[in-house]
Amino acid sequence: MKKIKILTIYILGIFYLNVGILHFTNPDFFLVIMPPYLHYQEFFVYLSGLFEALFGLMIFFKKTRFYSAWGIFLLLIAVFPANIYLYSSYEAQEILSITKEESLIRLFYQIPLLILAYWHSRENSSKHFDLVCTLIFIPTIIYFLSLSF
Repeated sequence: MKKIKILTIYILGIFYLNVGILHFTNPDFFLVIMPPYLHYQEFFVYLSGLFEALFGLMIFFKKTRFYSAWGIFLLLIAVFPANIYLYSSYEAQEILSITKEESLIRLFYQIPLLILAYWHSRENSSKHFDLVCTLIFIPTIIYFLSLSF
């Protein structure tokens, strides 16, 4: 089970690193889902991208994994308002060519990502928790790989 956990760490690390870089190469995608009440939207897109890439890189190393996983956990909470805005904004959904239902699904997929970040922060966990996390990892990564940025 430990090898599977390491595999999930590396896969999600690559995922977070890639999405973090996308904040710089395709900031318009992320600007569309920024809630209008936030000022300095472009700054926050780049800042969240920087942290996402940094935490994605840090998770590869055992010495920084704990901090990275908790950083990812907190970052997921910090960017959650963008997912709520995407769900509530017909304009954002139309620009990104997704339905309201698809944006709702995206909201709920943040929960397994939070659970996985917590799991990755733990050096030791119960076999039951390891199994649950392994099972939620599979549909979560398949879903996020299906997203187009």
